Amino acid sequence: MDSLPVFIAKVFFGFFAIMNPVANAPIFVGLVADFDEDQKKVIARRSVITAFVVTAVFSLAGKLIFELFGLTLPAFRITGGILIFMVGLELLQGRLSKVQSPASANGKTARDSALRVAISPLAVPILAGPGTVATAMNFAATGPLLRVASAIAIFGLLCLVTYWFFIYGERVISFLGEGVVNVISRLMGLILAVIGTEMVLLGVRGAFEIIR
Repeated sequence: MDSLPVFIAKVFFGFFAIMNPVANAPIFVGLVADFDEDQKKVIARRSVITAFVVTAVFSLAGKLIFELFGLTLPAFRITGGILIFMVGLELLQGRLSKVQSPASANGKTARDSALRVAISPLAVPILAGPGTVATAMNFAATGPLLRVASAIAIFGLLCLVTYWFFIYGERVISFLGEGVVNVISRLMGLILAVIGTEMVLLGVRGAFEIIR
């Protein structure tokens, strides 16, 4: 068994590679482009908090949850992949989907729209997607409680890092101009669509491995 410092390093780099806050910042900008500044902060905060809670729960009771509801990771990958593909496709086409655009009719509708964006697709499956859940369950599957707590704490730290990129990453992009931002938004849509497709393919491959 690895020493605790080595384990912590593995957990940190594993979660960082899966979450990739640097790459997710432009995706966040594309998804919240039509919200005001206060709503963007609320979305960023709720998304990282939700992602942390989901990952922490699966770290502590992931296997029990999957067994209780008869779920499999391939099915989770396929469902999450389809969702993220649909959002990416609408960004790619320059359309605002129901899950990513606020309604201007009234404040309550706008707040509801902000909450939907924070929960899905930002928190799940972008931040706490199948890869993150699988990584968390892998790190927490064996070992003493100290290692499980360490894995959860490290993920919490990366959630803070992601929040910082969500809040300040837009400033780096905003000075480029609306035209460049629109191009970036469409590129992020393409990336999301590709990520969704890859998740579906991984889910299908995993399903065939289960069948065999």
